[in-house]
Amino acid sequence: MQFLADNFGLLWDAFLTTLSLSLLAGLLALVLGTLLAAARVSPIPPLRGLATFYVETFRNTPLTVVFFFMIFGLPQIDFILGFFTGAVLSLGLYTAAFVCEAVRSGINAVSAGQAEASRAIGLTFGQSLREVVLPQAFRTVVPPLGNVFIAMVKNSSIAAGFATSELSSLLPRLVNADAGQLTAVLLGVVIAYMLITLPLAFGVHRLERRVAILR
Repeated sequence: MQFLADNFGLLWDAFLTTLSLSLLAGLLALVLGTLLAAARVSPIPPLRGLATFYVETFRNTPLTVVFFFMIFGLPQIDFILGFFTGAVLSLGLYTAAFVCEAVRSGINAVSAGQAEASRAIGLTFGQSLREVVLPQAFRTVVPPLGNVFIAMVKNSSIAAGFATSELSSLLPRLVNADAGQLTAVLLGVVIAYMLITLPLAFGVHRLERRVAILR
């Protein structure tokens, strides 16, 4: 454990990078995914088509390929992103497709009578979605959204292969480490990931219980 203590600063910086990456990518995924879900249930066919194309493209593309495109592909057309910015966009844009499907399932679970009643009192589609449907949909999809975001935190490890100093980037530095050093750092990395995912899972569980009462 002395080796871990000697390299605590490095582990702490990697932990903060992973946490920042997860928070920023999660915020992007939540906002974009909600907009995509709204587009997928929109009465405008071209909008539905574009949203469906986005979701199906990202859901069926490996995340590593998305990273390659953002980090190495875009510079070929003179659009250069920093490694961290590219990692946030890659992870956020990819996760948004899964957020979209989770939110859309919640929208579809809301009784059709709710939307019909809102239209009957003069609300537009956008107003009905924002004021009536989405609040109920989000209460339904708290557990699946939580799973999506926990998976996103673990997927952030891919950023280590693209010069982003997150937690998993520490592991290649241990090629010549002895068994004790390797075990210590692996344990440190696992604990660091759990410090992010376990509170997230606990928060999701608490929120699920709270909205269940509200329903």
